[in-house]
Amino acid sequence: MAMKLDHEDLNRLIEKISTSDIQEFSLEGEDFKLEIKRNVLDQKQDINNLVSNTSFEKQIIANQKTINDNISVINEPEVPQVAPPGRSDLTEITSPMVGTFYRAAAPGEEPFVEVGNTVKVGQTICILEAMKLMNEIESEFNAEIVEILVENGTPVEFGQVLMRVKQS
Repeated sequence: MAMKLDHEDLNRLIEKISTSDIQEFSLEGEDFKLEIKRNVLDQKQDINNLVSNTSFEKQIIANQKTINDNISVINEPEVPQVAPPGRSDLTEITSPMVGTFYRAAAPGEEPFVEVGNTVKVGQTICILEAMKLMNEIESEFNAEIVEILVENGTPVEFGQVLMRVKQS
């Protein structure tokens, strides 16, 4: 019997596993193999962190960063995009995770923001895709977009400067 998994099925499965006590999970089909292994945290770490979702997300991001670091060792050493030095009156918006930077919700759609736009707190300014999940990044301040430093569809590192804004 053939098994078909669409994105929704996969997301539901991952969510079920992430809220369970399962440490390792493996699923194999004709054309795919899914393996999920959760790190057993250091015993030194506070047990309360285990309960908190944020520590689980940070764990995933840390794992993904490790994976990405290992991949870059295999490939040609990639020169990271380094933002040109900024003006002191500008605030840098940095990437909260490793992922792929997208300026619009979908190909062919209008970008969320352009240089010169004014944004409000909570307004979506870009999307970062990590592990097939689309994460909308929202502005933390009322500001004017002065520079957009990353090309659409470009991989970004945690902490990389995405945009510079002038707070209003």
